Amino acid sequence: MGNSQRRIPAHAQRHPHRTPRPRKEAAPLRPGIDPRLKKIFERIGIPEPTSFVPDPFQIEALDAVREADCLVTAPTGAGKTWIAEQAIERIFKKGGHAWYASPLKALTNSKMIEFGNRFGVANVGILTGDRKENPDAPIIVGTTEILRNQLYDAMHRGQTLDTDFVVLDEAHYLGDEDRGVVWEETIIYLPQRIPLLLLSATVGNADQIARWMTAIRRRPCRVVEETHRPVPLYPIVQHPSGMLMPLFVSSGTSKKPHLYKKVVDLLNDRRAPSLAPPGQLPPFGAMLAILRKYHLLPAIFFLKSRADCDRALQLCLENRVRNPEQATLLSERLTQLGERFPHIREHRQRWMAERLAVGAHHSGQLPAWKQTLEMLMSEGLLDAIFATSTVAAGVDFPARTVAFLNSDRFNGREFMPLDATELQQMTGRAGRRGKDHIGFVMVVPGKFMDIRQVARLLRAPAADVHSQIRINFSMALNLLLSHSPEEVEALLHHSLAAFQHHGAALGGEQAAHTHLWNDFQRHLRFLQVTGFVDDQDRLTEDGLWAAQLRIDQPLLVAEGLRQDLFPREDPAMLAAIMAGMVNDKETDEHLDRKSVPNPLIKAVKRVVRGLQGFAKHMLTNDFDVRPIFYRPTAAIWRWASGLPWEQTVQAAQMAEGDLAMLALRTADNLRHIVGLRHVFPQMAETAQDAIERILRDPVMPEYATKAPVPVPEIESADT
Repeated sequence: MGNSQRRIPAHAQRHPHRTPRPRKEAAPLRPGIDPRLKKIFERIGIPEPTSFVPDPFQIEALDAVREADCLVTAPTGAGKTWIAEQAIERIFKKGGHAWYASPLKALTNSKMIEFGNRFGVANVGILTGDRKENPDAPIIVGTTEILRNQLYDAMHRGQTLDTDFVVLDEAHYLGDEDRGVVWEETIIYLPQRIPLLLLSATVGNADQIARWMTAIRRRPCRVVEETHRPVPLYPIVQHPSGMLMPLFVSSGTSKKPHLYKKVVDLLNDRRAPSLAPPGQLPPFGAMLAILRKYHLLPAIFFLKSRADCDRALQLCLENRVRNPEQATLLSERLTQLGERFPHIREHRQRWMAERLAVGAHHSGQLPAWKQTLEMLMSEGLLDAIFATSTVAAGVDFPARTVAFLNSDRFNGREFMPLDATELQQMTGRAGRRGKDHIGFVMVVPGKFMDIRQVARLLRAPAADVHSQIRINFSMALNLLLSHSPEEVEALLHHSLAAFQHHGAALGGEQAAHTHLWNDFQRHLRFLQVTGFVDDQDRLTEDGLWAAQLRIDQPLLVAEGLRQDLFPREDPAMLAAIMAGMVNDKETDEHLDRKSVPNPLIKAVKRVVRGLQGFAKHMLTNDFDVRPIFYRPTAAIWRWASGLPWEQTVQAAQMAEGDLAMLALRTADNLRHIVGLRHVFPQMAETAQDAIERILRDPVMPEYATKAPVPVPEIESADT
């Protein structure tokens, strides 16, 4: 039986404190290092504690934001956050307000804790889709979407944003295909008087971005670039025999590194051995033993799928925690965290974390379990985490070594080759400032590993950031709250897309602007035909409240509210319908319709039939419409009705993390309905009740909820 087929024995699954016996590897790896690595490995160790001294680039950036915008590009771990903290402190001491925006809720939550410790809990607030605490505090941390929405509201009221300084962390998200539009809108709408600090490790065209910002904000934007990595990164290769060797070497008079000859020989050898048979995972337990022997732990292994991350744990049975202090601390911390997150006490992978010091971190896991692993890794209690590439984006738990088994990644739709930015985000986890003299990136040969490509990317500069701006109905409605179409056209001239096309080809800038303007007019015409905008290009009464629906499908939800299609007095059913409208993953493939309760089928059919004409009108005009499936609606209906989590997951046939994310996104949509209390008071009250029913442990363990109602008997469908 191959490695990927090994499983934790059934008796160990039932009794997590019993020890399963590891199976012998068919061909055990032989530890060893190439002679060229000996001097490199002598540098491994923990630096002596020293007092902090700011680097020149940090001082330069801090000086720059006194009188200008500033874009800082520096490697992960170089100390970009220190610049933001110092600048915020300067504003705070003067009695001013500051806004710190990040792309991820997890990163925002961690900054909330950091800033609370530094500036005092009473002086820091947080605004995300899930949390709204101390919103009038002088220092706000939140997601960039919330900041953009506040700018919409300020423009509508004819006021300026109540802050004196804005930080946009992870600024390379400006080029993100799905969310880059939010970053671009934020920069365009932010009042000129408010200084802006952008932080990123990976912006190849920083000078171009700064010129664009200078042009549209009419204040200078300075670029502060730091290329020196505080903890040097050294690439190595694990030969299928187990031998570790350098990826690059320099020889002769040439200082330019090139692929090591032994690596080239491995790539050219068609009969070279393999770490694992095709379709199976390598012997991770043996690999961890080698990394431990040469003091290369802790490590992060980036794998291609969530299933591989979970299977990898089953190959680490020989990685028993032998250090008594580590074992005691792991047990104590997991017990402490179990008090904070009750659901993780019986988590199916707790045994592996506690006894093997390994964990699987991916989007299929519960938020509380991912947070637990992040804490354990940050505290140095885990030897390894097996993760998908999404862990690299902004999550702060560096390791001494990161290992790659694939040179491509799944982007949610298909596998695509890694680019320089993605690889640099991942390698940024290697080498911990203050804990390592040197960090390592280990390339593992295999079917889906193009070592030559990875070698090119490791030496490549950061990729350029390109505009991802596009018109959508939420943007159109919110711009029309405070702008005439002519003023919107002028705003679109400020887009990064128009700036980047300037001079690219004859009329390139005008072509980019014309495309955006034509698309805005297309949205405007549809809003007029459907009664959200009048013939004077002003929002109607319906348009005014619909603009507050800053969600993915605002018009379909607005039309459902106009037609009174949604359940007004049934919070569980309302949550279910909203889940169907936010879902973009789950389908009804292999769904047994008999498992779907009749009341839910009737409610969904009522919404689908009521929206059918409107949806057809949208499709005829080339606007996207998502279908409503029963699987996600039934899953959230059961959860909102009070069914226990394990039974909900089993019935839904969904990964825990996917179901939790669906619940969080559903709650976010429901919040926007709550915000329409002045128009739909009964619906808003029901939406609030629905939120409290679905945001309970383990979706959000620390959220105060109402006690769930008893689960109604499920009436099966006849067909």
